[in-house]
Amino acid sequence: MSSASAADRIVFVGAGKMGTALLSGLARAGAPGCVEVIEPHPSTELVALCDARGFALCGAPPAGPPAGTLLLAIKPQMLESVAPALSKVVGPETLVVSILAGKRIADLSTRLAARAFVRAMPNTPAAIGRGITGAFANAQTSAPQRGLAQRLLSAAGEVVWVEREELIDAVTAVSGSGPAYVFLLAECLAAAGAAAGLPEDLAARLARATVSGAGELMHRTPELSPATLRENVTSPGGTTAAALAVLMAQDGLAPLMTRAVEAAKRRAAELSG
Repeated sequence: MSSASAADRIVFVGAGKMGTALLSGLARAGAPGCVEVIEPHPSTELVALCDARGFALCGAPPAGPPAGTLLLAIKPQMLESVAPALSKVVGPETLVVSILAGKRIADLSTRLAARAFVRAMPNTPAAIGRGITGAFANAQTSAPQRGLAQRLLSAAGEVVWVEREELIDAVTAVSGSGPAYVFLLAECLAAAGAAAGLPEDLAARLARATVSGAGELMHRTPELSPATLRENVTSPGGTTAAALAVLMAQDGLAPLMTRAVEAAKRRAAELSG
């Protein structure tokens, strides 16, 4: 393999749900290099994706010169055991993009012989190209490397950059974990509908369509704030106003959400050690 092709080599380490979502995005957008996937226990979906797109799939790091880009998508607790084997594919010029929750660049740089690191936190809507990823690049990451990371991550949705690494913990708490909060909202809304007398399957259908439809409305009207959209639905003295009086009470949704995000942020910091 020539040095030019080595620079174009993109190695994914781990391809669980999030790694496969990013790979699917790359497949749709067109990968900017030769893609290799290291996953000892590939899912049927991953095998089919690699076969269809010509991505090389292997169970261990292959021999060859260091990759231009390494994307880490393993479970965070696996870093210690996996890092030694990655010496085959990581060199000083390799860009390491990590989506490992709680693993700081300091943790990565002591285990991998690279200088340029991007720490990123995507979320599960990446699987349909509608994710959002918060990212931080260290000072040793060049402008072209940051551009490549932007291209890789944006294949699965929007990318926003933060100026301080510690802000990734807050990103994790808001958007990384956030889809679960929205799914819980749909779950609770369906349960409330059933409690109000609707058949369970109908309540679930109404709640699911309402949450997904409201999300799509926000997506298609970026010029309108969520507060404006809420106000547009709320007639004075009407049914929505009655419900919002409960949700917007002093002990309502806002303080509850603040506590939830703070708990997630605190846990992200704990995981980083």
